Amino acid sequence: MTSKFYPLTHDNWDEREIEALNKVIESRQFTMGPKVRQFEDEMAKFHNVNHAVMVNSGSSANLLMIAALRFSGDLVEGDQVIVPAVSWSTTYFPLVQYGLVPVFCDVDTFGNINVDNVGNLISENTKAIFAVNLLGFPAQLQDLHKICVNNNLILLEDNCESFGAKTYFYGSKVYTGSVGRMSSLSFFFSHHLSTMEGGMILTNDEYLADVLRSLRAHGWTRDLRGTDLYHPTGIPFEDNFKFVTPGYCVRPLEFSAAVGLVQLEKWEEERKARLKNAKLFTELFGNLENCTVPLYDEDSTWFGLPMLLKNGKIRRKVIMACEWKGIDTRPIVAGNFVNQPVIRYFPKVIEDWSLSNAERIDKCGLFFGNDSRNLEKQLMQLRLFV
Repeated sequence: MTSKFYPLTHDNWDEREIEALNKVIESRQFTMGPKVRQFEDEMAKFHNVNHAVMVNSGSSANLLMIAALRFSGDLVEGDQVIVPAVSWSTTYFPLVQYGLVPVFCDVDTFGNINVDNVGNLISENTKAIFAVNLLGFPAQLQDLHKICVNNNLILLEDNCESFGAKTYFYGSKVYTGSVGRMSSLSFFFSHHLSTMEGGMILTNDEYLADVLRSLRAHGWTRDLRGTDLYHPTGIPFEDNFKFVTPGYCVRPLEFSAAVGLVQLEKWEEERKARLKNAKLFTELFGNLENCTVPLYDEDSTWFGLPMLLKNGKIRRKVIMACEWKGIDTRPIVAGNFVNQPVIRYFPKVIEDWSLSNAERIDKCGLFFGNDSRNLEKQLMQLRLFV
């Protein structure tokens, strides 16, 4: 593999992660076990929520959140769910897979759902808003929460790209992922906490937490904590092999949880390094004629370093110059998802009357990697191309 001057992703593993993996090997407990339980407890404590349910990916976390609401009866086939037009595919796919109708709302400048447009999209069939905290930047969660309360809607958060970000919520500063009825996290290679593969669902709802635990492991009852989802007989031989939901096999490995515990310990140093890079990025690119970048914000966790070029032609020139120098670039998530070919497989799609910001992101947006490295040399080189 050719080495890059400025790759999009880079892990921050050291001997601590290797030691954690070796301890799992020595324990001979490889699949979901005590390390998963410990990581769940630590993540719930970190976010100040009651329950955390670990799975094998952030994508599976989104799938199980929607499945849980379908099997609990909170959502039924044909219900509409408002979503931002810019996100990753696995925000949308579970909705369609469970017979729900995505309603695509325009976004703000860098991709979070535009709360000013949400009210116009609410109908008698609207049952939920699936907010996405994109690229480390919190959506306007307090405003979305108010909309949901006033219209009896469920608020969900896709927080896969924004671990550790904070937002004001009715006078207090809270972590993203702690506001919605459920929220998802991802620990994929390129994310804030990197276990290579892994995800988590956060919730304060005890019943939904048990539905999630059942769904992640074949639909059985073994990991349930005693809600009304199942009334145990008191006979382990029977209780451990009852099936109460049409579940999946998306359990996490002990390896991922063990590494996740180490990554959580290292989070503060990771956060500071990301912020240092982001500060330099905004200083270098904040006043240029050809591009727009977000304002520096220490409550954001800067998953990547995004910019909007003045037009598509300039974006192409920047991409070509970066390719020549060995600087990785990528679109801002998936751009305007309504433009993706897979939309033809969606039985029904409802669009905002205007997706102008989503279109601009689609045609003019790109982002660069951010992690715990000092990226001063790379960003100074990038500055020559914009």
